[in-house]
Amino acid sequence: MSIDINSDMGELNNLLADGTYERLMDHVTSINVACGGHAGDTEMMNVMVAMAKNKGVKLGAHPGYPDKENFGREEMEDFDPNALLDTVRDQIESLVDIASEHDMELTHVKPHGALYNLAVNNEEISQTIAEAIIDVNSSFKAVGLAGSKMLTVFDELGLDVISESYVDRMYEADGTLRSRKFDDALITDPEKAASQMSSMLNGNILAIDGTEIPVKIQSVCVHSDTPNSVDIAAAVRSQIDQSI
Repeated sequence: MSIDINSDMGELNNLLADGTYERLMDHVTSINVACGGHAGDTEMMNVMVAMAKNKGVKLGAHPGYPDKENFGREEMEDFDPNALLDTVRDQIESLVDIASEHDMELTHVKPHGALYNLAVNNEEISQTIAEAIIDVNSSFKAVGLAGSKMLTVFDELGLDVISESYVDRMYEADGTLRSRKFDDALITDPEKAASQMSSMLNGNILAIDGTEIPVKIQSVCVHSDTPNSVDIAAAVRSQIDQSI
């Protein structure tokens, strides 16, 4: 496929139990697995790695703030940079170790939640994330928001980058994701998600206020916990296939 479709997984037990993760892997080409920071544990990571191997999708780490109470979606103010480096590195390493037991290798790392959103414009946090990745394996690709400072920092530190956008999220005019505190932040209609994918393939995203944002992408994300995520992923993949 010309565009990778990624999904954040291993975060919620109910999505494993109801088959959402397994069905999503029939449509996505890579997954980002929670590594015990904002969500996930050893048992879940093992299941996700085995499933990824069986489905033939690429495997990546999805480290976040060590804050399961808030699902890693709240900024941890005054979090020490050294502690952040340690937790991101440790989370990645935990998944690397589990993957090796399944004869699987990681291909990429994508930060989660508040950590990701802060890194978009915060060069210090982006650098810390990059250093943690390099400490584990400098060949891992770093996933970040298309057009953001975080990708620039990752690139300057020698990491191969993957620029991504979101087909299940609305955007602000400045190219950032619309906050989840707003009711219209999510796109849950598969047809609307496919339409957004079509726009991205044409090099732009339509922001919440109608602004056209130029974008160059290598990957798009479908959150596994977005309502209708499986149907969204199927519609998006179909839209990509039609463009080839």
